[in-house]
Amino acid sequence: MTPDESTWFSQTFGALTRNVSRAVLGADGPVRLVLTAMVAEGHVLLEDAPGTGKTSLAKAIAASVRGSHQRIQFTPDLLPSDVTGVTIWDQGTREFVFHEGPVFTSVLLADEINRASPKTQSALLEVMEEGHVTVDKDTHSVGRPFIVIATQNPVEQAGTYRLPEAQLDRFLVRTSLGYPDRTATVEILSGQRDRTAALEAVIGTEHVLRMADLAQGVHVDGAVLDYVARLLEATREDPQTSLGASVRGGLALVRCARVAAAASGRTYVVPDDIKELAVPVLAHRLVLDPEADFLGATTTDVVQRALDSTPPPVARA
Repeated sequence: MTPDESTWFSQTFGALTRNVSRAVLGADGPVRLVLTAMVAEGHVLLEDAPGTGKTSLAKAIAASVRGSHQRIQFTPDLLPSDVTGVTIWDQGTREFVFHEGPVFTSVLLADEINRASPKTQSALLEVMEEGHVTVDKDTHSVGRPFIVIATQNPVEQAGTYRLPEAQLDRFLVRTSLGYPDRTATVEILSGQRDRTAALEAVIGTEHVLRMADLAQGVHVDGAVLDYVARLLEATREDPQTSLGASVRGGLALVRCARVAAAASGRTYVVPDDIKELAVPVLAHRLVLDPEADFLGATTTDVVQRALDSTPPPVARA
């Protein structure tokens, strides 16, 4: 990445963040994190209570990049074909025709994903990882950019199916919007109901793809890579975990760090980028020891201990 490309990347990312934040007030940090995941071509898991702006966030991102937006309300009776699409016999042409499901979009909001059966949840695994779906042995690409913003209610667990570790590992980051502060709440209450309707596109989807390609050229020094590897080992060696962070988690952390560095106007990753992203990228990939879980330990605490006990590099490799 050249300095000029880095400047364009930083300015464009900042404009995107400001535009989306016009619709989702008081959540600049989570908005920036979700946009980081989109440019890194990953997916986001939002664990939040109802009414915190999750749908508005997905619509605002789609509007800001001139992309399409679809929403799936996951329920226990939802079928995999309701997600991916189905092949139907056409009487007029006398041949089978594929009807695309809601996954064929730029921004997909999978609302309350843990309310669907495991079979339906697994229908998202292929498209999240590979970017295409397979129906009746035919493969259909969903195109780029493509991001899944899945939500689940962390409070009410009645009638839900816990997401398996294999599916959790497909999400690049996990975060929450939370409730806005009082100033933002007053502004929301005094304004229009749907703020996303007034948003104008900042860039096109082709610019998102260019940003994704440019981010891959951000330099990551060997000392930073060694720092990431030591963090992964620290989560595995923690006595409160039965399953630590995998290499896939480390790759995800480096991908996000590249985007964060470019968004800050740099052509290289620094240890602070890793520290800032470690919890949202790694915490949901860990599995706690049953006894530690019973005593109230959290995966966030495990990642934070790993950060505290692992010294960052002070010089290049």
